[in-house]
Amino acid sequence: MKPIILAVVPMLLASATLLPEGPEKSSEEDGPCMDGPAVQFGRYLGDWKIEDEVLAQDGSGWGPGKGARWVFECLGDGLAIQDFWMPTGGGFGTNLRTYNPDTQSWEIVWAAKALKGLMHIGAKQQGDGSILMNIISPRQDPPRRIIFFPPEPSGWNWVQQWSFDEGKTWTDVYRIRATPWPGDSTQAPSPDSRHLRQGRLVHDGAAE
Repeated sequence: MKPIILAVVPMLLASATLLPEGPEKSSEEDGPCMDGPAVQFGRYLGDWKIEDEVLAQDGSGWGPGKGARWVFECLGDGLAIQDFWMPTGGGFGTNLRTYNPDTQSWEIVWAAKALKGLMHIGAKQQGDGSILMNIISPRQDPPRRIIFFPPEPSGWNWVQQWSFDEGKTWTDVYRIRATPWPGDSTQAPSPDSRHLRQGRLVHDGAAE
């Protein structure tokens, strides 16, 4: 098996970046992101505790990650779904997800200070209810993809896979288990409760 170099998990492991003030966000369970195709990612709205694990570089086994907090919110009248990735120990990244009815698929951009520009991703719901995400640009070597599995009452699972044979087979390299953030409801917190101030993210007493 080809050695796995996980210096960067491109969708998630990122340094701090600025977050501009945005439009009013909706967090209602029956809101606009819980209607029609938007519900595909609307199912994940909320404030989530992340437990993660990473495959060893030699493929010999799994080790624990550092964990994270992941918040998904509905923007405006269902125009888009935005999430905020906050790894334990510092760092920040965000995805903006919009649904294209013409292609019946999602167009996603990932932003993080560790990236030179934006990462563009395409996603489509599969027959089993999972969502398959493929990185469009920049080109990834080796190829990689991400799968969101359908949520359950207790939470949901996510996996990043790499291919070492140009997409013929896929190997899990990074896995996530999301459960509701302790002490919070399943609703996503409001911008004020997440402390979005002056274009900066502030949480747990530290500005990043």
